[in-house]
Amino acid sequence: MTTTGTDHAAAVQIEPQYRTRIKSYVTEHHLRPITTKEKIIVGATVPGDVELEAVPSDWGPSLTKYRYVYSGDRVMLVDPGSRTVVQEID
Repeated sequence: MTTTGTDHAAAVQIEPQYRTRIKSYVTEHHLRPITTKEKIIVGATVPGDVELEAVPSDWGPSLTKYRYVYSGDRVMLVDPGSRTVVQEID
C-alpha cells in the first residue's frame, strides 16, 4: 500500500490481492449495507450515528489503522479520528 498526499486526506492505494480479499469477506460474511440520508463518498464525513467497523487483519497490515462501513455494495475505508472516507472499494 502507498499513500499520496492531498488537501483533505491521503489517498490509500490497495493492492489487487487485498481488494480480492475484501470483496470475498463481504460475500462470505453477508455484510448488510448501512443506509444514510446522504450518499457516503470519498472525502465525506461519515455521520456520527453510523457505527465504524474494525478492519480485519487479513485485509492487509497497512489498512488496520482504518475502520470501514459497507454502503451501497461498496466498502468505504474511514479514518477513525476524523470519520472521513479515504477510499472506496467496489
